[in-house]
Amino acid sequence: MSALVLVLNAGSSSLKYQLLDADSGTVSASGVVERIGEPDAKAVARHTVSGEATTRDVDAPDHHAAMRVVLDAFATDGPPLRPQDLYAVGHRVVHGGDLFRSPAIVDDAVIDAIEDLVPLAPLHNPGNLAGIRAARAAFPTTPQVAVFDTAFHQTLPPHAFTYAVPREWRERHRVRRYGFHGTSHAYVSRRLATLLGRDVSETNVVVLHLGNGASAAAVAGGACIDTSMGLSPLEGLVMGTRPGDLDPALPSHLAREGVPIEDYDRALNAGSGLRGLTGTNDFREVERLVEAGDPDAALALDIVTYRIAKYVGSYAVALGRLDGIAFTAGIGEHSPRLRAEVLARLGMLGIRVDPDRNSGGPAERVVTSDDSAVPAWVVPTNEELEIARQTLAVLR
Repeated sequence: MSALVLVLNAGSSSLKYQLLDADSGTVSASGVVERIGEPDAKAVARHTVSGEATTRDVDAPDHHAAMRVVLDAFATDGPPLRPQDLYAVGHRVVHGGDLFRSPAIVDDAVIDAIEDLVPLAPLHNPGNLAGIRAARAAFPTTPQVAVFDTAFHQTLPPHAFTYAVPREWRERHRVRRYGFHGTSHAYVSRRLATLLGRDVSETNVVVLHLGNGASAAAVAGGACIDTSMGLSPLEGLVMGTRPGDLDPALPSHLAREGVPIEDYDRALNAGSGLRGLTGTNDFREVERLVEAGDPDAALALDIVTYRIAKYVGSYAVALGRLDGIAFTAGIGEHSPRLRAEVLARLGMLGIRVDPDRNSGGPAERVVTSDDSAVPAWVVPTNEELEIARQTLAVLR
């Protein structure tokens, strides 16, 4: 049987998908249905085959309707998608709490467990569940597997994941560090070990997943020992609309100032980070503003690169030995300026940037000089392939 896996990433109002062979990595088709359930706008579906994209306005009041739109796209634009041709459906699930250390074959008990974790990820897990239910209805005889963003970080030791808060919070309310972007960190850390010419079990690396959401992970011998995101994706690095590390006194301070908790949550998730500092969460626009002499943008770039370098430095200490650094995701892969400024801040570790390598070349490349004590690489992430391969592994 083929290793054809349909990877689904369902959000609250979107359904992204990719059909690929988990063994070869060959992508047959990909697409997205956006604006699901939005009352004031038609949903939009985009389906891409062999680089050719077809876009349509569609009716998608819920994820079940969006799943029908996806099946119609395969039937109309190809390739043919028959349930008997699928090895499995792999689902991205943001939060697995401390219940899931690895992918899980979806059954009613797994769905109940994901639902129980909704309080830890109220913005993400409900959409993930909607996608799972829609896919089970569309493919009732096809195995379905949940792959959790948090699972890769379940190897964190207690001293790394435990917050110094009351026991009741930790036990009753499940307050601890969980970490996110796990599929990306897993894929990139293994790929970086290959590029370094070493077995993953012999490498200590830092992976920097830098996109609109951003996180760092310290990976020792293939196991994550620390990561920057915590109970939620708000902690750690400065991101597109999220602030990263904050003083824990901020909520009570703003409450005394009359700021409602709903406004606080909304501002931290959608109005902070680069957007709060510069008015835009598009890093390309921030770089353009820096070039134009905008002081707010210049400060924002300094804050972002300082925070990243600070995490790399602390993780070098945690790892005891640093064999490599990987820049990945949209900003990490496409911003030479950010890479140069982060690595310049790490000169005390003997890291030396090669300007020519950093400015251009293959998508996957080393960006430091031959005499750099620690090599830094650009490593494009592939979360869909990682989800497909984890799906395959748990079923095989």
